[in-house]
Amino acid sequence: MPIQLPASEATTTPQIERHIMRRDEVERKTGFKRAHIYNMMKEGRFPQAKRIGLRAVGWDSLEIEQWVTERLAQQD
Repeated sequence: MPIQLPASEATTTPQIERHIMRRDEVERKTGFKRAHIYNMMKEGRFPQAKRIGLRAVGWDSLEIEQWVTERLAQQD
């Protein structure tokens, strides 16, 4: 189910469908491997994983997208 943004944000931000990202997708999106992702989470420098099952975690895709966007903005 897509998230509706206010009209002012919708024109400046591309629509991103919110979903739960599993680790392999997070690794592809960020270019980081498991150990580095978990180290950054521990240090508070990466979005925290959410428990989605007894032995499964995932990340909110919007939080990951925002994190990537912020890192790219720091490059400018």
